Amino acid sequence: MSVTAESAPAEALTAQELELARLIVHTLKMDHLDAAAVSPNAPLYGDGLGLDSIDVLEVALAISKTYGVKLRSDDKNNAKIFSSLRSLNQHIQAHRTG
Repeated sequence: MSVTAESAPAEALTAQELELARLIVHTLKMDHLDAAAVSPNAPLYGDGLGLDSIDVLEVALAISKTYGVKLRSDDKNNAKIFSSLRSLNQHIQAHRTG
C-alpha cells in the first residue's frame, strides 16, 4: 500500500485535507498510517490508500456524520469524487452542512 507517489515529491495537505485524512485513518482503523503522509492526489482505491468498496461505504458514513454531506452509492460522480483525497475534500467543502 503506497500513500504517496514514489516518483514525485509529496505534496502538502491543506488543513481540511489533513482533517479528512485523519477521519479516514481513524474510521478504517489504519493505525499504521500517519494521516499527514497521505498524498492529496494519490488514488483512494488500489495503489494509493488501497481502499475497497466496503471501506468507501464506511468512509461515506463517517463523512455524513462529521460534515453532513450525503454520499450516495448510486451517484454517477462517485468515481470522480473518490478519485483522491483532494477531490473528496473538494466535494465535501462544496456540500457540507455541519
